[in-house]
Amino acid sequence: MAVGVFDLFSIGIGPSSSHTVGPMRAAAQFAQEIVKAQVIEDVASLSVDLYGSLAATGHGHGTLTATLLGLEGFEPELILPDQVEERLAAMERTGTITLAGRVELPFGVDDITLRPLTVLPFHTNGMKMAVKNAAGETLHEATYFSVGGGFIVKEGEVAAEKEELEETKQEQPFPFRTAAELLEICHREGKSFADVMLANELVVRPEAQVRAGLLKIRDVMNDAVETSVKRTGVLPGGLKVRRRAPGWFQRLEEEDPDRGPEFWQEWVNFVALAVNEENASGGRIVTAPTNGAAGIIPAVLHYAVNYTKACRGKSQEVKDEATVRFLLASGAVGVLYKEQASISGAEVGCQGEVGSASSMAAAGLAEVMGGTPEQIENAAEIAMEHNLGLTCDPIGGLVQVPCIERNAIAAAKAINAAKMALWGDGEHRVSLDEVIVTMRETGRDMSDKYKETAMGGLAVNVVEC
Repeated sequence: MAVGVFDLFSIGIGPSSSHTVGPMRAAAQFAQEIVKAQVIEDVASLSVDLYGSLAATGHGHGTLTATLLGLEGFEPELILPDQVEERLAAMERTGTITLAGRVELPFGVDDITLRPLTVLPFHTNGMKMAVKNAAGETLHEATYFSVGGGFIVKEGEVAAEKEELEETKQEQPFPFRTAAELLEICHREGKSFADVMLANELVVRPEAQVRAGLLKIRDVMNDAVETSVKRTGVLPGGLKVRRRAPGWFQRLEEEDPDRGPEFWQEWVNFVALAVNEENASGGRIVTAPTNGAAGIIPAVLHYAVNYTKACRGKSQEVKDEATVRFLLASGAVGVLYKEQASISGAEVGCQGEVGSASSMAAAGLAEVMGGTPEQIENAAEIAMEHNLGLTCDPIGGLVQVPCIERNAIAAAKAINAAKMALWGDGEHRVSLDEVIVTMRETGRDMSDKYKETAMGGLAVNVVEC
């Protein structure tokens, strides 16, 4: 399928889209395949091997437990945090999992084989799963790759997926792969980024469903903030990172009870921190377009509906419409990164996660603020240009330091990028396409130790305890 807005914004659990959501989704698909092949009742043993970055930072990212939940048949879009805690506690107590929800097997975290120094050819986030019968005969096996943002690819189906992508693109009224193509469509049809993205979405679902779905995405983002401020203490994982969202919220309520415009920066920082603390807690969030960057778009959207002339003091209907347009325009730019480069930190570093999200958020804000297509493209370009080379070096393999603060900083960059673009006329020297290609090439040249392996940067220069 062609990449759509609901692929880029999907509901899942933390702390990582590529290391938690993707592996859970792959394991759930594997479980479904076993059932479909009608071999589930004959399964006597199971093996799981994780490769490359999945193995290197799997413990901190929740990859191992996410894989177990997926093997039981849970999907990241549907499972709730309470269910996660309940099932993981049961697995630890019994030493078993219930494969596809049907067959109980002795299997746990310690039975997963980690191969951090082995990288499979297609992508660094590889995982192999296999089941055998009592005689030791292989009943079913498969290899999957978690390619960023919760997207997965099964080995042997890459060519077929590319062919399907091109076929579904042909069904769209306005298919595009580059920003140049998107701008040309906008000029020819007299449409904005959001208009073009909406028209393409209507191939899959009616407009009412698109709008309702995007508002649900907004609601889950808001719920993540509300849940986060109720948590206290330190984040899980051993780094003892203090939760700041509750204290920040209380202070903002005291110092800015009327939500004055002079406090916009503090509220943006708060929203970004709150969402990413919830993500680090394994809570329910929206990949936007990844979990590691999940706080940026909610934070900039908060600014858009509360502090811009288009929305401040306006009705909820006006704010809902702005939200829909913001997410559609953001999604259009997200398509460009998925098509031309990558949103996987394990593949191109954090520039592919936080950088892409900042670029998408800048485009969404510029759309809400009434920018022309050229200004929207410029906003997206500015945001990414100043995230080029950003490494992914989480301490302890946890999506906490520097990830949480990095979201707040990138949200501010997105807002500034949109404002700079709207003060111009859309004409600029460097195009968004050129920046995207540069990001891809920079990621290719970047040392692997700076690509979500916890083998370089802050991950090795900061003492964990």
